Amino acid sequence: MVSVIDLSKSMFVEDDIWNGFVNRFYCVALKPEATHKVRYGQQHYDYNKGVLSFTAPNQVHHLDLEETGCAADHSGYLLVFHADFLLGHPLSNEIKKYGFFSYSVNEALHLSAEEEADLTSILRKIDKECAHIDRHTQEIILSQIDLLLNYSNRFYERQFITRKNNNHQLLVKFELLLEQYYQDNQSAKSGLLTVQHIAEHMNLSPNYLSDLLRVHTGQNTQQHIHEKLIRKAKEQLSTTDLSVSEIAYTLGFEHPQSFSTLFRKKTNMSPLAFRQAFN
Repeated sequence: MVSVIDLSKSMFVEDDIWNGFVNRFYCVALKPEATHKVRYGQQHYDYNKGVLSFTAPNQVHHLDLEETGCAADHSGYLLVFHADFLLGHPLSNEIKKYGFFSYSVNEALHLSAEEEADLTSILRKIDKECAHIDRHTQEIILSQIDLLLNYSNRFYERQFITRKNNNHQLLVKFELLLEQYYQDNQSAKSGLLTVQHIAEHMNLSPNYLSDLLRVHTGQNTQQHIHEKLIRKAKEQLSTTDLSVSEIAYTLGFEHPQSFSTLFRKKTNMSPLAFRQAFN
């Protein structure tokens, strides 16, 4: 149900099992240094740098041992725990708020030496508790996992901020993609702009993009999309003679009622009331 694996004491054997296996556990891997590569989905983790990475259950993994063979030098820790281990604990629901379990592999957390020491200490405490089983064990381990995830949340927010130049470029690209989608009338052809669509065009996972935007702007991706959509709706309501239904279709809505509901929710007035007030 739960285990901490010290990779320095582990041996990887050449076997077809590593060419594609489905992991049934939540995994948190702390890799200070290593030379092998793990493929998660369609991408590779680069383990030549110290990173903390997260994978959710039911994902396909591949372990590439071609360059290293059986004698490869491994280091770090791997925490694995089953979703059933969380049952009856608040973490069973709260773990869904940690978006980094859905980040792409190239969005792993890069740790400072101090951050790495903090997380290593927690993993060692979990490992020690796994060897001392009594009626308190599960609660203590879960509290340590909860602590580790909260620290990881903090460190990711730090990473979003410290990678300012790179993130600034991402924010500019995000705004450009938003503008182009409505400027090229793509919404009328393709429908409503989705978080998935814009994340794919930015080569980011949807959760990573939303968390990045939330740290820098206070709003997630969906909120930004709605904000842009309402601005475009106001422009058309105030500068054209298009009906509300026509405006709804040009913005990608399949049903005008859905457009009116969203507009009222965001502005506290109906599209027609806005047009009348503006005129």
